[in-house]
Amino acid sequence: MRAFLLAAGKGTRLRPYTDTLPKCLMPIHSKPLLEIWIDLFKAHGVDSVLINTHHLAEQVVQAAARLAEEKGIDIQTVFEPDLLGSGGTIVENAAYIDRGEDFCIAYADNLTDIDLSAMTAFHRTRKRGGTVLTMGLFRTATPGACGIATLDTGGIVTDFEEKPKKPVSNLANAGIYLATYDVLEICEKIRQTAPDGVFDFGFHVLPRLTGRMSGYEIKEYLLDIGTVESYERALEQWP
Repeated sequence: MRAFLLAAGKGTRLRPYTDTLPKCLMPIHSKPLLEIWIDLFKAHGVDSVLINTHHLAEQVVQAAARLAEEKGIDIQTVFEPDLLGSGGTIVENAAYIDRGEDFCIAYADNLTDIDLSAMTAFHRTRKRGGTVLTMGLFRTATPGACGIATLDTGGIVTDFEEKPKKPVSNLANAGIYLATYDVLEICEKIRQTAPDGVFDFGFHVLPRLTGRMSGYEIKEYLLDIGTVESYERALEQWP
């Protein structure tokens, strides 16, 4: 399986750390977050990873080259002079995925030890029922700050709203997806009407997939380290 690892963000909420270090290279007890992701991918059968870069890109390129050699996994990087948005990045690099191939999408600023093999098995079962994407979910205490999903009794996402003013659920988007090739074709249709081809996966893609995607609740550790407070919490909690 191949994976997109979205890592181009500027990390403004993590300043001053990210003034000199890209967010995906933030150390978790001396191990860069990017390395934690590569180890996780390799442990669960992902054999190729594409990383988009922007802020302090050369540091990410050098780290990716080192990890590819050390871990024995194919890692490619693509530079975005202007950020394309999470949806724009995926469709811009659609040629990375072979037609008919399933793939993973993950946000690099998440710290997790998710059992990606279990999620993949779930996705393959649900795909046979007609869904085109499996969205990782977690329970949140602050649903108004997240993308919130509503599931039916069969685990199908019947509604999704990014940062709702009146949340109807506490099941939040974890920023980890398993997708079929159909999702790339849907993204291409969205890009055709998006200003400058820039669009967001949460705001623009997921709402169009309601009724066609499954929700998978992640039971393992998961934390977005996008703020100074959450990063410091991760250092306290991560073994």
